[in-house]
Amino acid sequence: MNLFDYGQQNEQKGPLAARMRPRTLDEVAGQTHILGKGKLLRRSIEADQLSSIILYGPPGTGKTTLAKLIAGTTQALFEQLNAVTSGISDIRRVTQEARERLGMYDSRTLLFIDEIHRFNKTQQDALLPYVEDGTIILIGATTENPSFEVNSALLSRSRIFQLHPLSEEDLTQLAERALSDERGLGLYRPCLEPEALEHIVRIAGGDARNMLNALELAVTTTPPKEDGLRHITLEIAEESIQRKVIRYDKKGDNHYDTISAFIKSMRGSDPDASLYYLAKMIHAGEDPRFIARRVFIHAAEDVGLADPRALLVASAAAQAVEHIGLPEAQIPLAEAVLYIATAPKSNAVVRGINEALSAVRNESRAEVPPHLRDSHFPGAKDQSRGKGYLYPHNHPRGWIDQQYLPDEHSSSTFYHPTNQGYEGKLQEYMAWVKQNHKKT
Repeated sequence: MNLFDYGQQNEQKGPLAARMRPRTLDEVAGQTHILGKGKLLRRSIEADQLSSIILYGPPGTGKTTLAKLIAGTTQALFEQLNAVTSGISDIRRVTQEARERLGMYDSRTLLFIDEIHRFNKTQQDALLPYVEDGTIILIGATTENPSFEVNSALLSRSRIFQLHPLSEEDLTQLAERALSDERGLGLYRPCLEPEALEHIVRIAGGDARNMLNALELAVTTTPPKEDGLRHITLEIAEESIQRKVIRYDKKGDNHYDTISAFIKSMRGSDPDASLYYLAKMIHAGEDPRFIARRVFIHAAEDVGLADPRALLVASAAAQAVEHIGLPEAQIPLAEAVLYIATAPKSNAVVRGINEALSAVRNESRAEVPPHLRDSHFPGAKDQSRGKGYLYPHNHPRGWIDQQYLPDEHSSSTFYHPTNQGYEGKLQEYMAWVKQNHKKT
C-alpha cells in the first residue's frame, strides 16, 4: 500500500515542498523525540490507535506532513478543515456525518484542523462534545502555544506533541534528497556550490518549507550550462532566499568573535553596540535559543543584584523565544538586551558563589552548627539539635546575631556587595549587620 496516496495526484504537480512530503514515518526529517522508534506518537500511528492530539510547532516543522501520513495509514475516515476558511457550519456538517458513520458502520473519523488556534471560543466549544464522546478523533495543528490559544477543555482531552525547528543537518539531508529525487529536482540536474546550499539551509531557520521553496526557485530559474547542469552559485542562493550572506560562521571564529563582542557590549553598557551584535546574529541565522541563553547568563553574571529585575526580563525573553519564535521574538530579545545594557553592573554574585565553592572544596571538617540542625523528628531535641536557635522574626528588623556558618568558616565573608544600583542598598544593610555583629 502506498502510504502517501492521500492527495498524491495534486501534490505531484504542486510546489517542491508538497512533492517531497515524506511517504513513511522513516522519511520524516527530525522530530525523533516524538517519532523515533518506540515513541508514543509513532506507536499510536502504526497501531492505528490514535487519540485526540494537538501538534504544536513553528512553520515548516512537519505538522501537516504528520497529518497526511496519518491519513495514509489509518482505517478511519480522514476529514480536513482549515480554521481560516471553515466555520461553525463546516464543523456541524463534519461532526454530524461522523456521528452517522459511527452509528451505522462503527467507523471512526479523524478530523484534522490546520491552524486550530484561529478558531474562536465558540467554534472550539462546538467541537468539544464530539471529541469528548469519541465521535471524532481530533488532530489539531498550531504554530501558537496551545496553552494560550486552545480551550482548556479541548486541551484536557488531547495530548500535546511539540515539534522542534529542524536542525541544519536535518535540512541538509532533506535538501540533498530533493536535489537528487525525480519527485523533486533530480530531473533538472542541479549542481549547488557548497556555500550556496549552506546559506539556504542556515537562513531557512529550521523551516523545511522555506528551505525547499528557496531551493526550487534557485534551480528552476537557473538555465543549464553547456554541460547540461544547472550551477547554483552563492549569489543565486542569496537572491532565492532574499538574504545576503554575512560573514558569520556559526562554527568558526566569526561566531565566537560576535558573541564575545555581544556580551562585552552589554557588560560595557553600550546599548547601540549590543543591539548591533544582536541584529547580526539574528540576521545570520543564529539559534535564538542560544542568544537567549547568553542574555540570561549575562543578567545574573554581570548585572546581578545591582538590578535583580534584569534576570526576570531575561527570563521573559527566553520564554518568548520558546513560545513564539522568530521573527516576533526578536522584539522581547531586544528589550532584554537593552535593559541589561543600560542596567547598573555588579559581578558580586559571581565572586560570592566562586569563593563559597572554593571554601567548600578546601574545607577539612565543617559541620552544621547544632542550633541550626533539623529538630523535626522524634528524639531530636534529646540530641540538642536546634537547641539555642533564635527565630529572627521575633527580633527588631527581622535580625538577631547568631552563628550560621560552620566553625571552620565562621569568620569568612563570601558576598561583597558593591554600591551599584539596588546592591547599594544591600551594602548599607550588610554594613549595619556587621556593625551589630558581636565579635568573638
